[in-house]
Amino acid sequence: MQNKHYLVVGGTSGIGLAIVKQLSAAGAAVFVISRSDRNLEGIPGITHISGDVTQDDFKPEGLPDKLDGLVYCPGSINLKSFRSLKSPQFQADLDVNLLGAVRVLHATQNLLKKGENPGVILFSTVAVNQGMPFHASIAAAKGAVEGLTRSLAAEWAPKIRVNCIAPSLTQTPLAEKLLTSPEKIEASAKRHPLNKVGEPKELAALATFLLSENAAWISGQVIGADGGLSTLRV
Repeated sequence: MQNKHYLVVGGTSGIGLAIVKQLSAAGAAVFVISRSDRNLEGIPGITHISGDVTQDDFKPEGLPDKLDGLVYCPGSINLKSFRSLKSPQFQADLDVNLLGAVRVLHATQNLLKKGENPGVILFSTVAVNQGMPFHASIAAAKGAVEGLTRSLAAEWAPKIRVNCIAPSLTQTPLAEKLLTSPEKIEASAKRHPLNKVGEPKELAALATFLLSENAAWISGQVIGADGGLSTLRV
């Protein structure tokens, strides 16, 4: 990944930060869009760009002349009963998960077209494929992300590849309220056939592969990285 330029949106914590570190270690120049630059100090080859993807006038400045890849990491975990969810909460989840990605993709499409075998990585959730209670809002938003993935992959082929990763519960700051004790971690692990919850570095390794030349024949895919939860019964 030498001489490649990648943009990671939401790259200061969790899976996004792990992706930034792995791309940097591979020799890439990494541009990170987030509200702050926390946790980025000391990582070589990083350029931080302050930005808020929830704003309709989002227009990032300071990007290179071309991008070889884009990863959109912002997300939400809004677990409530359908009865307690109101339309503004559905809208808020859509704004972060779907419309934020749309704004970034609009702003960077021409830069991606100039890249070398460019790839886009979006994130969904296992809850889209595997129906789960209390996930109505986030599953609806991420289901839209999966639809966007397939549509854009078709529209932007053959120049730009677009894929989506659908994780299950992963040890990130976003999920920390669900993993506050060893007992909760163990209970969550036992829900998965592989008997563990995900780690950011595992999702980052998959994202890095999908951006690489080794994935040049992969596009329009929603790839489960969920400990077997969506497909296995053991």
